[in-house]
Parts: sequence; structure tokens; C-alpha cells
Amino acid sequence: MNIRKYVAATAREALRDIRNELGEDAVILSNRPTPHGVEIVAMNGDDIAHLSDSAARKAPVIQQAKPVQPPAKVQETGQQHSESVLLGEIKSMHNKLQRQIESLSWNHVQQRDPQRAALLRRLINAGFSTLLARQLLEKLPSGDEKGEQWIKQVLKRNLRVAQADDDIVAKGGAYALIGPTGVGKTTTTAKLAARAVVRYGADKVALLTTDSYRIGAYEQLKIYGKILGVAVHAVKGADDLRLTLSALRHKHLVLIDTVGMGQRDERVVEQNEMFDEAGVKRLLVLNATSSGDTLEDVVRMYHNKQVIGCIATKLDEAVNLGGVLDVVLRHRLMMHFIANGQRVPEDLHPVNIDVLLHRAFKPTEEKSPYSLDEMDFPAVMAGVNSEVSCAV
Repeated sequence: MNIRKYVAATAREALRDIRNELGEDAVILSNRPTPHGVEIVAMNGDDIAHLSDSAARKAPVIQQAKPVQPPAKVQETGQQHSESVLLGEIKSMHNKLQRQIESLSWNHVQQRDPQRAALLRRLINAGFSTLLARQLLEKLPSGDEKGEQWIKQVLKRNLRVAQADDDIVAKGGAYALIGPTGVGKTTTTAKLAARAVVRYGADKVALLTTDSYRIGAYEQLKIYGKILGVAVHAVKGADDLRLTLSALRHKHLVLIDTVGMGQRDERVVEQNEMFDEAGVKRLLVLNATSSGDTLEDVVRMYHNKQVIGCIATKLDEAVNLGGVLDVVLRHRLMMHFIANGQRVPEDLHPVNIDVLLHRAFKPTEEKSPYSLDEMDFPAVMAGVNSEVSCAV
């Protein structure tokens, strides 16, 4: 039986040694602090299985006056079930102990490296995911007193921003603005159209809408079209879209406003198929006021190879920007524009990453009930695995 004792300066180092020697299925038997760090006793996972087999074989048999032997297959199944339950309980206990040790490890980080812990709390309170925040801090060079500046530089290198060659207004073509309801697709469509009208004239721009569900949707876009002097067309279905795009092929830029629907709506798939058949590229409109979980779900459901990038809206209403920047970075979406108001066309701007990161890291004036407290920090961070590809 391979029971080993590991002594290290931190629980993280001890766990790394355990995984290297005993494998991922190693079971933590005990842990305690020592003057030099921590002491952890661990056991190979295979030995646990052998131990349970041995215990089952050595278990005392109660003799009965008239023993009744169940069929061999049933007896074997019952024994296997018992062993599976035992191993499941051991595995569950192992996971709980590991989370406790990781929690102790983050307590140790707070005491040993308060600057690093403070930066991690700041990232999470700014709206960044624990996944990305933890990876950034794990790669932060030790002893770097300008940790925030280093993190900003890494984020800036990894956030993709559209350059002059990617400008859809200059390139032209047909583009659909997609996303859930209420993210500002119609207003953003009008802002982009206004930019194109200034450059190329109203006769080179056309507006389309596929929104036949929302009351007044076509009328709203038609009002913008009248102000800009641009023709507006309503389309229904894939065939109608193809015919309309063919008739507008002489236009420099065709912008398509789409129906707002929840990311879990089955019509999202139908809409994607319609645009795929027509060869229409898409821009995903992301509401910066949404939570990170919601943004993650939106991108996961709407994103495909025909989505060339995104536009972040409602930055003027967002309390923090970490959530939208985090999702954009992890999904490698190219940011084309940002919108911070309802005015057409003034409130649409090219992306300035320095300004966005400055605002993302700007301390809030008042503490929110949702802010991570120092006492809550170890429990939140325990058990979070880093699986983000982020170049440093």
C-alpha cells in the first residue's frame, strides 16, 4: 500500500507533487500546517480500490440455520454495487478535502502575497471571470510591483480589435446585426448606416429588417431610413432574403436588422440557417450591462464561423466592463465598434482598448453588495480550474 507524506511550503506545491507521483486519482488522507508550510498524507487511488476489494473479501459471514443462497449473478451485482458506492463516497470525500486544501492555499496566498490577492479580487469585482482572473495572476511575474499594468498589457495583446482593413463600412457587403432582444440592434444598424451615407451617399446604402414579430419594428427602422434618405425593405424567410439581396447587389452596404430573441429560442437556429444560405456575414451585438453568465450564454448560442465580430453596446449604462471584455477575449471575437448612447450617429465609436481597460479597472465609488469580500475570497477561488488560452 503506497501511503506517502508530502511536506511543502504551500498546499499548492504539495498537491502538485502528489499529482506528479500518485496521479490525478490520488486520495488525500490528512493535512496539517507545519512551521515550514503544510504536511499532506496521500494515497494512490488504485490502492483504495484494492483496499475495498480486500475489505469485501474479509468481511465476516453470519451463518444462518438454513442459508438461502441467491443466484450467483445477483450476488455479484450486489457486491459490485456496494463497491461502487464505497468508491463514490471516497471520491466525494477526496474532492471535498481537496477543495478545503485549495481554500487554505488561497488563505496562504492572501497572507504571503497580499498584492497578488488584492489584484485577483479587483479583477473579479470588475466583472472578469474567476477562470480568466486566476490564470492571469498565476502567470504574473513574481515580485512585479506593477501588477495591474502587466495585466492590462496582457489583456490588450489578447483582445482583438478591428483595424482599418476590417472596417465593414469601408469594405461594404451585406451584414446582419444579431443578438437578443433589447441589446440595441436597430439603433446600432442606423448608426452604421449613417456612417456609410456620409462616406458614399444614401443611394449606396440599403436597410433590411427580418423583424416581423415586434410591433412597430419595421416602422422604427423606416423612420431612421427616412431621416437618412435610405430605402428600407422588410423580408420574410430565406427565399425573400435572397431575392432582395440580389436586387440590391449594386449597393455598397446592406445592413440587416434582425428580430430580437432570447439566446435559447429555437428560432436562433432557423435564423442562422437563413443567413448561411444567403451568404450573409454577421455582427453579434453584446449588451455590456449583462452579467458574464448571460453574455457567455449569448455568445455560445449565436456564435458561428459567419460571425465576423461583435459590437458592444450600452457602455454608458454598464457598472463594470469586465464581463463583456472577458467573454470577447475568451471567444476570440473581434471588436468592431462600441456604443454608449442612443444618439444617431454620434454614439458609435471605434474601439479604444486603453480607454476600455482604464474604465474596467477604475475603482467604483460605492461598494456593491455583489463585490467580493476578503473573507469570501478563498471559498470562491477554491476548485476553479484554469482552462483559458491567454498569451502573455
